Amino acid sequence: MTTAQLTSPYQHYVYAYPHKTAYRALPDRPPLRSLWAAEDKSALSLYLHIPFCEVRCGFCNLFTRIGAPDGLTGAYLDALARQADAVREALGGPGDVRFATAAFGGGTPTFLTAAELERLCDIAEQRMGADLRAVPLSVEASPATATADRLAVLADRGTTRLSLGVQSFVDSEARSAVRPQRRSDVEAALARIRDTSVPVLNIDLIYGIDGQTERTWRQSLDAALAWRPEELYLYPLYVRPLTGLGRHRTAPGPDPAWDEQRLRLYRAGRDHLLAHGYTQQSMRMFRRADAPQQGADDYACQTDGMIGLGCGARSYTSTLHYSFDYAVGMHEIRGIIDSYVATTDFARAEIGYRVDAHEARRRHLLQSLLQAEGLAAADYRARFGGAPADDFGAELQRLADRGWLADTGPARLRLTPEGLAHSDAIGPELFSPAVRAAMAAYDRK
Repeated sequence: MTTAQLTSPYQHYVYAYPHKTAYRALPDRPPLRSLWAAEDKSALSLYLHIPFCEVRCGFCNLFTRIGAPDGLTGAYLDALARQADAVREALGGPGDVRFATAAFGGGTPTFLTAAELERLCDIAEQRMGADLRAVPLSVEASPATATADRLAVLADRGTTRLSLGVQSFVDSEARSAVRPQRRSDVEAALARIRDTSVPVLNIDLIYGIDGQTERTWRQSLDAALAWRPEELYLYPLYVRPLTGLGRHRTAPGPDPAWDEQRLRLYRAGRDHLLAHGYTQQSMRMFRRADAPQQGADDYACQTDGMIGLGCGARSYTSTLHYSFDYAVGMHEIRGIIDSYVATTDFARAEIGYRVDAHEARRRHLLQSLLQAEGLAAADYRARFGGAPADDFGAELQRLADRGWLADTGPARLRLTPEGLAHSDAIGPELFSPAVRAAMAAYDRK
């Protein structure tokens, strides 16, 4: 990394490790049955991916396409059902498999009609065997698609958390982020959500938008707080290659003034939420102190046992992370979706990254440390047989030297408040050389 990169607090949002751009085609195409044969299947996570949105925001680099020609969503659900059958067969008998959490993401799952959402739930329950009414179920939505009929389906089928991507309550900022919406429509969607029985509402907000000030940022925060959401996510704006905003960016590379603006807005937002009774779970995530928990492992991203269905989903075993192909450009995404819809044999893993013992240690360290509660040394020792400092002493010392690692004694590693503020620099710095090299060699498409 260059000196400029090391000093920039905004490099990568590390929500999964290794990053998907490190995945490559698997020459042996291992059968799913053999991959899952020795895995613990008593508390799996289930994720269903819907790669459709009504619009694509200017900052979005997620795997999604705008709209769907007639028949495509139905054909996609047909493919999802075929994949579910193949995966469920590979997992083994019903007595060996239990799902502890479930989530629908995208894209925008509520792009589907109410009837299609019913079918999506049926795939999760009847084909995969997940009891959606008995486990935490999180669903992502947008204001335009959070209609009463869709919300009724989700509430009836057991949704416990609904995440609404608002980004800004200021109309001019929404337009600047290429997110066409009106505050009145956002407020109406929030009212519909609060009319349901879904117990946890999450609102996503973004800071660093062109034209945003501390005053307008506070306006968005207060507008969100008026709905007393159980959770709030505060995201820094990124401008990535091949996105709408990225195509119009005139000065690629680090921008110290923008970095400082985002840090200033982050600190203001963090302090405002803490003053209003929220607890910080990570750099991005804040939970109302009296909000119901979503399960013991709702944000334990370092755990294995993830089953992902859909062409943008990942699956995690203890030794292999796998998925389908990845792209950001719209033409390539459409081609991958069309290929997925045409697939009849889902019995093998096609693209992935093999996780050896060292990468497993690094993943546990990285994703635990980026949570506000940090990493319990006893948990690390129980899983890996040693102390974190034995494996990552030099990296941890660098964090301590910068004032980003709290002095909490040997029992727990925890970031300082400024360490949390620099999570998007700390995460990438902890990537292994092998993962970093694979990401650098990735051919963007």
